[in-house]
Amino acid sequence: MQVCQTNQQVSDLVSTWRLAGKSVAFVPTMGGLHQGHLSLVEQAKQQADNVIVSIFVNPTQFGENEDFEQYPNTLKEDLKQLEALQVAGVFTPDAQQMYPDGFSTNIKAGHLAEGLCGEKRPGYFDGVVQIVHRLFEIISPDIAIFGQKDYQQLLVIKQMVSEYSLPIKILSADIVREADGLAMSTRNQYLSAKERTEAAHLYRILVQLKQDVLSNKTVDSAILNAEQSLAKHFKIDYLSVLDANTLSATTDNTTKIAILCAVFLGSTRLIDNIIFHPKQTT
Repeated sequence: MQVCQTNQQVSDLVSTWRLAGKSVAFVPTMGGLHQGHLSLVEQAKQQADNVIVSIFVNPTQFGENEDFEQYPNTLKEDLKQLEALQVAGVFTPDAQQMYPDGFSTNIKAGHLAEGLCGEKRPGYFDGVVQIVHRLFEIISPDIAIFGQKDYQQLLVIKQMVSEYSLPIKILSADIVREADGLAMSTRNQYLSAKERTEAAHLYRILVQLKQDVLSNKTVDSAILNAEQSLAKHFKIDYLSVLDANTLSATTDNTTKIAILCAVFLGSTRLIDNIIFHPKQTT
């Protein structure tokens, strides 16, 4: 496994692979790796000859009073896990590599960034598409893999790739959950023991909301019931039931539904979602 710290190093490494006729899959991360990240790597290994993983905590996607300074730095352990998976390359740039003096960009997130996390975290998705586009420029992968847990982010990145006609195939990987249903997240380690037990209610409530939607309850009444349940355990940031392809209101023509949620447990923000097909009528 080759660890690259500069843009030139990683570009040269990928060029060597290209000359050998190897395809390249890319998994961008901010470190603090857990089984969810590793599942992306496993999927990437099935899709291409060589896999490269980036580890960079991107400052432009953190807002004021967010946890940029506290975000876990577990690089040594992250590298051990990636080496165990026989990853071909890891890119660990610093901010100067990503945003050198004089760097500017006009990359902006599209309309799918409106609402949900885009509303609650202004500027967040602009920061996401800027760093992802930058990494794509440097690495030029054939395939890039993102987790479904950040579902709006996944759609925003797909939109960016389409808008800029980038020759990169974007794939998603299913959410990896703990035994009690909590979606794996680097931020879960912020939870106290009591909060960690309480956090398991989130997925259970979303599963019930899905069942309510499928049982033909109105979306508004189903959401109201779920909000009442969530409020017993969490501070709700948002809870929405939307068309999973457009992030707009569901219609009779909706083929896939997204339940999207963000809540606070103490000071920790948790996000989760369930994507499913509406009940088919005959």
